[in-house]
Amino acid sequence: MELSYVKSWLDADPDPETKAELQELIDSKNHETLEKLFSDRLSFGTAGLRAALGPGPMRMNRLTVSQTSKGLADFLNKNREQYLDAESGLSIVIGYDGRKNSKIFAKDSAEIMAAEGIKVYLFDQAIPTPVVAFTSKNLSCSAAVVVTASHNPPADNGYKVYLGGETGHSQITPPQDSEIADAIASVTEINPANRSSDYQLIGNQHIDKYLERAAQLVDSVGESDLKIVHTAMHGVGWGIAEKVLNQAGFENLFPVEEQMQPDGDFPTVDFPNPEEPGAMDLALMKALEVNADLILANDPDADRLAVGVKHDGEYSMLTGNQLGILLADHIARSHKFGTLAASYVSSTQISKLAKFYGLNHELTATGFKWISKVENLVFGFEEALGYCVDPHFTADKDGLTAALLVSSVANQISSEGLSLIDRLNEISEFTGFYETDQISLRLESNQKVAQTVSIIRASGELEVDGKTSQITDLSITDPRLDMLEIRFDENSKALIRASGTEPKLKCYLESKGTDAREAKSKMDQIRESVQKILEQ
Repeated sequence: MELSYVKSWLDADPDPETKAELQELIDSKNHETLEKLFSDRLSFGTAGLRAALGPGPMRMNRLTVSQTSKGLADFLNKNREQYLDAESGLSIVIGYDGRKNSKIFAKDSAEIMAAEGIKVYLFDQAIPTPVVAFTSKNLSCSAAVVVTASHNPPADNGYKVYLGGETGHSQITPPQDSEIADAIASVTEINPANRSSDYQLIGNQHIDKYLERAAQLVDSVGESDLKIVHTAMHGVGWGIAEKVLNQAGFENLFPVEEQMQPDGDFPTVDFPNPEEPGAMDLALMKALEVNADLILANDPDADRLAVGVKHDGEYSMLTGNQLGILLADHIARSHKFGTLAASYVSSTQISKLAKFYGLNHELTATGFKWISKVENLVFGFEEALGYCVDPHFTADKDGLTAALLVSSVANQISSEGLSLIDRLNEISEFTGFYETDQISLRLESNQKVAQTVSIIRASGELEVDGKTSQITDLSITDPRLDMLEIRFDENSKALIRASGTEPKLKCYLESKGTDAREAKSKMDQIRESVQKILEQ
């Protein structure tokens, strides 16, 4: 770390808050923290950027965002012919969520892109990620950027990139991610000075186009009596979720007021992720208050969906796999050909369901950057609450249209006196009964997570109750499958991988039985075995 570089960064920083924070570190001679902030730069990968806010090239701030935007613009100009839009030029849609600094990061990005000769469409309001992805494809743009950290902790922000051309308006994959990273690394200015205000603000007109497409996905339910509680988790989902559901006939909507408006401080949750303990408490309380039939929870940028159901008088949250299978079954019933897809860590029940309906199926590497690119895709999901229900128009997960479809299914079967749990049991009668679970271990750093995975990999095998199970590194045969697999029997397994966005070790468990009891019994054994590994 060169102190002269730190001071140059300080001089270039246009944000008074991060500037003051950095000045304090310099004045107090806090070299340890300065070393962490300036030891390298944020790594740009298939998830774009995601990190805590703060000063220096290892944090999310106006300078790192500006450098990233300049690098992305250089990449597009260098590869111009591959990413031409419908008007034979280069264009980009830029959106942002309700997190701290998201709006100003988006504006910085727009100014830099415009100055580099790229036509910029900047949303004039905080917007769900799937609306940006839809708009980019609808306009046949060269690329899209969403300033969002999705469901990360409140202190984080991020920068997600989609590409047109052969990428199909979906998230970036290799080698484009490394090529963009190289372009960013070649940016020499700490604060790129070439900027322009010659960009176009967009808003309600393109939101309306998204709503028009959503209306085509389901038949109107007329006047539904279904009572639905919705939480936006302090994000940007409620306004459009309400419109998506209302126009289909769902009028009995009850938002969780404390969480319905964007708030980057996320005051009622420690982690704005519906999967985290306590995150759904207010929604469950609201459901009890209004006697709701269904609970819908979007994450802060509304590209994910969690669902709670009332069954036998009790509320419970569906797992991501359960909701994925429900939606897959619903979509498969109306398709005579096509492919159902899921990430490798999701339930393999999808393969049995596809076979029952005469459709193809495919398991992909983790992430919608892979799922969205499956040939002839009609539906794709990942267990982490991501569902792509309209791949030809939105080549990414979409928690809003997924909410619409599951509400439609719940309304349809309620007339038959059935719940979504009942429908899952019906599906299991022809696929077999599957049980899935997840163990998530949050550690102090991504480095610690990598070390833990290495220790497990090195052990080579696991012995439980006198039986030996091999630990297989799947990345040896497919580098995209960066995870370890433990097979307990033909239909029982555990997968262990590092989270791509947080310092977490994630373990995905699956068992299958001839009935629900057998599947659960096997799952109890698997969970106990994996926990022993993690405790070593």
